[in-house]
Amino acid sequence: MGTTTSAAAKPAKVKDGPGADMPGAGRQGRPRRRRSMGVQNAAGWLFSTPFLVLFTVFMAFPILATLLMSFTDFGLRNVTRPWEANFVGFENYTELFGDEKFLTSLFNTAYFVVVGVPLTIALGLVVAVLLNNGIDRARTFFRVGFYAPVVTTIVAVAVVWRFVLDPSDGLVAGLFSEVGLTAPDFLGSETLAMPSMIAMAVWRNVGTVMVLFIAGLQAIPTEVREAARLDGAGVWQEFRGITVPLLRPTLLYATVITTIGYLNVFEEPFVMTQGGPSDSTLTVSLNMYREGFNFFHMGYASAMAYVLFVVIMGITVLQLRLLKDNTK
Repeated sequence: MGTTTSAAAKPAKVKDGPGADMPGAGRQGRPRRRRSMGVQNAAGWLFSTPFLVLFTVFMAFPILATLLMSFTDFGLRNVTRPWEANFVGFENYTELFGDEKFLTSLFNTAYFVVVGVPLTIALGLVVAVLLNNGIDRARTFFRVGFYAPVVTTIVAVAVVWRFVLDPSDGLVAGLFSEVGLTAPDFLGSETLAMPSMIAMAVWRNVGTVMVLFIAGLQAIPTEVREAARLDGAGVWQEFRGITVPLLRPTLLYATVITTIGYLNVFEEPFVMTQGGPSDSTLTVSLNMYREGFNFFHMGYASAMAYVLFVVIMGITVLQLRLLKDNTK
């Protein structure tokens, strides 16, 4: 017999590396993996069920019901018998754009957004830069101080500001009287009421924007700043050429959420002015509330809500396209 071992007697080679067969990868392994994935999927659906139920009952169903309601003349008489509401098609929507009060509320909301959002973003960025770089002592105290209005109830903030701006006994009136002047009626003037509410909204929301920008500033590599300083860049050049470009993703997010919040402004005029004087602070959300819960024109109010929804979606998409191109 020769010493050569036959090929059949050689032990099989075991595959190593990325192409190696995994344990249980045969016919028995596949059903095992499928059962494991099935159990995981079932567990996932089980844990998601409470959220799905709550979302369906309190979010999805009301949204769908409101959409259907906007095509009807749903009113107080239909609360107990909703099936008796008459289908009016797009009549509510066409009536909106001939409604002078709605157009006034739309203009006031646009005014609030166009002035309030840039002020909030700019002031929040300035405060964030100062707290991140310019202030060394009591930095935590200042951060908490700027953020405190955010966690305070908006109704409480609006009530305090209403007393602060009171023309007879308010804090501002006292300051004016110290220099021999008479304080204007900020909330009773058609010219000053909206700027007063914008000032309050900016003061309250600048803390949110500040926190976002501080997080963005701390994510900027220090090596980039040091390299710019070695190249002779000044403070303004560093801010314009490094800080702002690297903060654009944060700027995008802060602008979008601030704009959405200001488009839905309701509590400030509701508590401080009730939409007055002469509808100068009447916003779309407040107008919607009046039509739906004061006059019980719920179909009309639902149409108003969906017009506001379309406006918010359009502005958000526009902001994402304009700012997202600059974040790449």
